[in-house]
Amino acid sequence: MQQSQEFGELRRTYRTFVFPLTIAFVIWYVLYVLLSNYAGGFMGTKVVGNVNVAFVFGLAQFVTTFLIAWWYSRFAAAKIDPKGEAIKNRLESEHGTRGDA
Repeated sequence: MQQSQEFGELRRTYRTFVFPLTIAFVIWYVLYVLLSNYAGGFMGTKVVGNVNVAFVFGLAQFVTTFLIAWWYSRFAAAKIDPKGEAIKNRLESEHGTRGDA
């Protein structure tokens, strides 16, 4: 099954979404850490009241994490799950099993 064209397409679909997004998020996180360590003046800049740039960046990390999780769940439901289900159904029909334990 792993050598099939269907499975290869499923892996490609997954990788084309997950890898770039993971790299982008890691870069975003490392930027936050580097700015916190080496650009204290900038990160300490007040935005509103006692809220500074560092606090805004920190909150943005949480927001980004939740947005990525939401985006991935929508992507998986639309693109990954149907392909995986089709592969599972084909495999079960070829072997006459339901896959239930």
